[in-house]
Amino acid sequence: MTRHRREANERLRELCPQGEGWQERGLRERAKHHAEAHLTPRDLHTLRLQLPAGTLIHICENPRVVEAAADAACAQPLVCTSGSAATVVFTLLDALATTGCRFAYHGDFDWPGITVANRVIRRYEALSWRMGAADYEHLAARSQAEGIPQLALEGRPVSADWDPDLAPAMTALGVALHEEATLDLLVADLSRQA
Repeated sequence: MTRHRREANERLRELCPQGEGWQERGLRERAKHHAEAHLTPRDLHTLRLQLPAGTLIHICENPRVVEAAADAACAQPLVCTSGSAATVVFTLLDALATTGCRFAYHGDFDWPGITVANRVIRRYEALSWRMGAADYEHLAARSQAEGIPQLALEGRPVSADWDPDLAPAMTALGVALHEEATLDLLVADLSRQA
């Protein structure tokens, strides 16, 4: 076993739920094999989530980010909103927040994505994660250079609480970018040791 894989497995053990119930054992087994897990409100009422205070939890919008992170055997904790954050996501994040976790959020560069980001960032004082105007401009240029079809940015502009230059940059370029446009960068961030 490589040193990196051993450290990742040690880190995963400290992020897994405590207890010897079938749910806890099942989630630990999935984490050991770097497989994503989907939790329900019922799961969250019975699981004991105990993480070291100060643990940084990354939050994404698109399940494809979770799949790519699992494929790359990333050890950093990641929660996916699967679009607009639902009650189960907020229940999970609330539980993690009570243990002293910190959060970093990334979502789509479109107006609904900025709206969700504002909600999460406000509620948890989360950091923005590759969600600045410079990130957007870089990704838009890279996507165009790679010949990726451009998606028109539609709807009413929404100001980003964390970067006053983001909405004007998005309006100027008029391009919507989904999380897949930054997948390689997000996975690289999640692959780093904390």
